[in-house]
Amino acid sequence: MKQQAVVAEQFGNTASAYLTSTVHAQGADLAALREVVRLLGPHPTVLDLGCGAGHASFAVAPVAKSVTAFDLSEQMLAVVRGAASERGLDNIATQQGNVASLPFADASFCMVVTRFSAHHWLDVPAALREVKRVLKKGGVLVVIDITAPENALHDTTLQAVELLRDASHVRDYRPSEWLAMLADAGFTCERAGDWKLEMKFDDWTARMRTPAERVTAIRSLFATAPEETLKYFAVQADCSFSIDSTLFKAKHDFGDIY
Repeated sequence: MKQQAVVAEQFGNTASAYLTSTVHAQGADLAALREVVRLLGPHPTVLDLGCGAGHASFAVAPVAKSVTAFDLSEQMLAVVRGAASERGLDNIATQQGNVASLPFADASFCMVVTRFSAHHWLDVPAALREVKRVLKKGGVLVVIDITAPENALHDTTLQAVELLRDASHVRDYRPSEWLAMLADAGFTCERAGDWKLEMKFDDWTARMRTPAERVTAIRSLFATAPEETLKYFAVQADCSFSIDSTLFKAKHDFGDIY
């Protein structure tokens, strides 16, 4: 099965769980997103890439002219439409597609955001080139994602755990990798925030419907991991652990975004 199909199947089957997931539905980063939109001025147009259950879209919709929630999974988009209707957010539209080939005209959006999605993308540099194309000059890209430690040992452990839990995982990039990819795509970028997210092990695996044998494998990996890695991820007795998240704020070439 090709990677895009794996992603669509994985998240199609678990769409409703992501709407109610505390990890996804809450966070100071959602308030930070809303403030970025507010600072763009009146009536900005926003694109939410890999929108999942729509939490970033819901956060920015009250201060945006329009929000386009974009995802590979039609089941996820159905969840977004239903939740947006329930919340009275009638300025959210949905669009299905691949982030590496966006079906939008050049300079269509004032802001693009992606939140906890890019670690599933097969070709991040291609997606970033597309983001720059559809952003108006002076527009802003906000990337929020799990980030891997710069330490190679901890990085390898994280990627292994993530892939065992979720077959659609590609890579949690290191902050240095994100900064390099954004610069290569032509953005001026800043690392605007870092924080820890606690993963409650049973909820984390249940949300993705991780098969029992893979859950066992993750527990085994943690049981044999080096002490310094266990300390870095704050692995607990029940295998709950903490991972790094980072917010990057990137800007297109200076210019009028309206």
